[in-house]
Formats: sequence, structure tokens, C-alpha cells
Amino acid sequence: MSTLIRRTTADLLAQRERLLAEVHMDYDELRERAEAYTLSDRELAVWHTVEGIDYLLDG
Repeated sequence: MSTLIRRTTADLLAQRERLLAEVHMDYDELRERAEAYTLSDRELAVWHTVEGIDYLLDG
């Protein structure tokens, strides 16, 4: 049996802000660096997670 995890919009936004704080960047800076391929492995992992959160928020 699979497990379903439910997150509220507030939970997702808070997680997004925590992740951005971890890498000491705002969203635009992280996105620009991702587009320029200048992220560290950890920053890239954060970027992918933020993209996933944005997808969930848009859905």
C-alpha cells in the first residue's frame, strides 16, 4: 500500500522559503544561476525541489 502525504499551500510556501534561505538566495537569483548552469550540487537539488513545489502550487 502506498502512502499519501498531503501538504497545504502554507506548508509548501514555508518549505520553499526555508530552501531558499538554506542556499542564501532569493528565487530570481537561484533561477538565473540555474539557467546559467552555475549551481553547486546542493543548490541544484534545492532548485529542483523548488520547481516541484511551484508545480504543486500552480496545480
